[in-house]
Amino acid sequence: MHLIVKRPSRTTVAYVLLALVAVFFASQWLKGGDSPTDLTLTEYRQRIEDGDVATATIKDRSNEVTGELTNGEEYKVAYAGEYVDELSAEITDAMPPIELEVDQQKDSLWTTLLFSLLPTVLLVGAFLFVLNAMQGGGNRVMQFGKAKARQVPKEGTKVTFADVAGCDEAVEELYEIKEFLQNPARFQAIGAKVPKGVLLYGPPGTGKTLLARAVAGEAGAPFFSISGSDFVEMFVGVGASRVRDLFEQAKAAAPAIIFVDEIDAVGRHRGAGLGGGHDEREQTLNQMLVEMDGFDATTGVILIAASNRPDILDPALLRPGRFDRQIVVDRPDLEGRKAILAVHAKGKPLEPNVRLEVLARRTPGFTGADLANLMNEAALLAARRNLQLIGHAELEAAIDRVMAGPERKNRIMSEQERLTIAYHESGHALVGHVLEGTDPIHKVSIVARGRALGWTLALPVQDKYLRTRTELEDSMAMLLGGRTAEELVFGEITTGASDDIERCTDIARGMVTQYGMSEKLGPQQLGKIKGEVFLGYDKGHEADYSAEVAAVVDAEVRVLIENAHNRARSILSEHRSTLDLIAKTLVEKETLEDADLAEIFGPLDKGVGAPEVEPVAVDALEALPLEVGSPVGAVVAEAQPVTERVGDASAEPVKRRWWKRHGLRTAPISGK
Repeated sequence: MHLIVKRPSRTTVAYVLLALVAVFFASQWLKGGDSPTDLTLTEYRQRIEDGDVATATIKDRSNEVTGELTNGEEYKVAYAGEYVDELSAEITDAMPPIELEVDQQKDSLWTTLLFSLLPTVLLVGAFLFVLNAMQGGGNRVMQFGKAKARQVPKEGTKVTFADVAGCDEAVEELYEIKEFLQNPARFQAIGAKVPKGVLLYGPPGTGKTLLARAVAGEAGAPFFSISGSDFVEMFVGVGASRVRDLFEQAKAAAPAIIFVDEIDAVGRHRGAGLGGGHDEREQTLNQMLVEMDGFDATTGVILIAASNRPDILDPALLRPGRFDRQIVVDRPDLEGRKAILAVHAKGKPLEPNVRLEVLARRTPGFTGADLANLMNEAALLAARRNLQLIGHAELEAAIDRVMAGPERKNRIMSEQERLTIAYHESGHALVGHVLEGTDPIHKVSIVARGRALGWTLALPVQDKYLRTRTELEDSMAMLLGGRTAEELVFGEITTGASDDIERCTDIARGMVTQYGMSEKLGPQQLGKIKGEVFLGYDKGHEADYSAEVAAVVDAEVRVLIENAHNRARSILSEHRSTLDLIAKTLVEKETLEDADLAEIFGPLDKGVGAPEVEPVAVDALEALPLEVGSPVGAVVAEAQPVTERVGDASAEPVKRRWWKRHGLRTAPISGK
């Protein structure tokens, strides 16, 4: 049996020393016996004449005389400064003689040291206090050059590859890293070198950190985790010092894994920005490059880094010999989502009729973090409803909540506004159902969610990675279906279609300038994305074509939007009775599911019932009116994007572009 003795911390030792010093000074201050007898100057002179004074000590600075009388009693006499010479003469001439001493009362050594060193001690203490606060307190006052890595020991890493789902290719790539950490001699025997660095990149929430922890858990190796921003401080050279200390810690615990999250915070391209970039960050990056290329492969230290933006990383960091292997961790497909849902469903009681495959189809574009949030929201909702099992209704409500935000049933709207929103969403649903190139309509609702007053949800049957021109044109027609329904029914349009027009314009302009789908301009890319040197992402558009070509681009965009508008108007006019039925049912029920929509559409099958519409020719553009409310007005002459408003001029902005967060080019939801 080993006896474990806990060593006192440095803070405890410091407090003990301070207490001892305080006790010493207090004892010196309180030291002394009985108080001496106070005598007046007249009484003292009489005692001198009577021969009752044995000793006398003149204290020069305090103007007092102390000593002993012949009977052994101590005394103290205060005098005025101008009498010192006369009093000294009387004491000197006294008979019998008095033993006389003069005390100049010089400062003691402790007092001298106190007043000379106190300002310096206070300044140093204030500096250390500020430094300690910046370092987060504790015992790290003089450790600002040390790495802030959080080490998870071998027995503390419980995550394995069994806890990772939806990224089988990434797991396969990382499996040999695990084998190397377990048995490096097997690889070294045949001269194989395992990658020194592995870069995991992909959208947020896809499980990059989880993968790194799984590698450490499978290999049973120490795991050092640190963020890229932890390397950069206000002190010059601290970042490089922390990089050196981090690799020294990893070498001492080898075989080990270093995981640097958000490495783009320190690994950004050197020289970016005006003035040559950030010197301190570049020094830190230089030290990291040296450490990665300098430590020997036999040490068993592997660096795993994660980033959302590999395109802005420095090329020297990505070259072979440093990050030899770059692994994409993308959003999961249908089977991946099903596996992730199964992982997060562990420990949650589900009703027997809940099918994870249906949920996986219902959540295209969701990341692992989104799916984990979905299951948690469903569990919270079931607990709120005092249920023992999580049912399909709770899961559906959780999906809608994650996608579009929480319901706001207490929002008060007039009957006219509710009817307008109902027809708007009915227009989206009807056009989306009739056209073949759009995804099936899954749900329509006029219940406000988040900042949207109403929304239409269209979900793909299977995951899509490419879109044809026909599908894009059908999507544009569906986006304009809500505005067109308002025109057709009320003869007036509202501000609720601003988001639809913006998205429709983006699709049309992308077809012309990016995808080469313009008959007049052909397969060429027009315009360049302008990258921001400081922000680290692309923002803006740089035109690299003439004004004549810009006019043709505007004309082509206008034709695409006008054709989509005409197709939507033709479909809604042809099936006006179905449009009225959807709107009436929406006003009554507020939300229509798959079964409700199937009953309303009846014999109107998907992709059947779209009337033929004569497309608008580019040459006929001069005859088209450019009214203020026209859906093509937003794309004329590079107009500014329409401010996204709903309902009326004072309404709140609609929650926008959530579909881009889920990896979709166009939104399956059309929010009014």
